[in-house]
Amino acid sequence: MIVRTTTEITGTERDISAGAWRSKRIILAGDGVGFSFHETTIEAASVSEFHYQHHVEAVWVVEGSGTLTDLETGEVHPLGPGTMYLLDGHERHRVTVDEQMRMLCVFNPPVTGDEVHDETGAYPAPQVVA
Repeated sequence: MIVRTTTEITGTERDISAGAWRSKRIILAGDGVGFSFHETTIEAASVSEFHYQHHVEAVWVVEGSGTLTDLETGEVHPLGPGTMYLLDGHERHRVTVDEQMRMLCVFNPPVTGDEVHDETGAYPAPQVVA
């Protein structure tokens, strides 16, 4: 059984910030459960572009507001508490934040913990361990 709090993760190697976002990585690949689980916050009045080419991500918005734009189709979706979106097709997307957003995110395959987005908005491909 694994029990962790965001308080104990804060300020550790599991607490990653870059640009307008901060990710507290509660469950990581090293925990051996097949997914990673994060609490992510994105600052108000920010715009971030992402493209998870190697991961599927599910996002549950618990606080704040903004919009999600599918950069492949131009489709725009409002984001607010209770909204979930799933990037099951590796969609390039933009998150525009009006009021600071806090989200709970699941990644498959799991991230290792120190990933940050590259110039394309992606995390690197997971390393296969033989």
